[in-house]
Amino acid sequence: MEFTVKEEKGFNYIEEGEGEVLLLLHGLMGALSNWEEVINEFKGRYRVIIPLLPIYDMPLLNTGVKGLANYVNKFVKFKKLNNVVLLGNSLGGHVALVYTVHHQENVKALLLTGSSGLYENSFGGSFPKRESYDFIKEKVEFTFYDPAIATKELVDDVFKTVNDRSKVIKILAMAKSAIRHNMAKDLNKIKIPVALIWGKDDKITPPEVAEEFNELLPNSELSWIDKCGHAPMMERPEEFNLLTNQFLEKIKNK
Repeated sequence: MEFTVKEEKGFNYIEEGEGEVLLLLHGLMGALSNWEEVINEFKGRYRVIIPLLPIYDMPLLNTGVKGLANYVNKFVKFKKLNNVVLLGNSLGGHVALVYTVHHQENVKALLLTGSSGLYENSFGGSFPKRESYDFIKEKVEFTFYDPAIATKELVDDVFKTVNDRSKVIKILAMAKSAIRHNMAKDLNKIKIPVALIWGKDDKITPPEVAEEFNELLPNSELSWIDKCGHAPMMERPEEFNLLTNQFLEKIKNK
């Protein structure tokens, strides 16, 4: 990825373009590169910012969804951002929801794709065969409708991560926190516009999760992408960007 990661005051992030802020939050096993096609599409018209969430660097006691939402709050204050459009995938969507519940005055709109917060079918809370490359490959492929999206580079990266003992402890703590922190009772507090862009074949946060989000969020709209799994912005970037653009145009003057 050709984007420069900036380091300032303990924050690592990508920032491209100028204009209204799109703040992008990656998932638990995700990376900044997951949003590459989104950055390329919108950096000519928006100020696209992606903080690297410190999943592996937080103290164990603070390793959870709330801890990450607090980190996002510090980052937003540091960058003096307001009226942002917040986009989150998987755990990043969950963090976006928690942040918005507590700081709705800073958020113009939300876009969630494959978000946790209600239910997720993750690695199952453990890595019983984490030494097995084939097992990890199978799990990474499970993320997508088309297993070919799980490139060797992507599988290698996850395999390396889950075989790092200190990282796997943080991953399990974060996954358990996400399961515990169910958002169902808080979603009615989010009054801003919310776009739900979901893979029709998402096996991690299945279609019924999107439908429940749509029922519980007062001002939401749900769009489907066919033949697509848990990370639409990676697997179907053109369709994802088209739907994202339609939503951004709709809320432009609100």
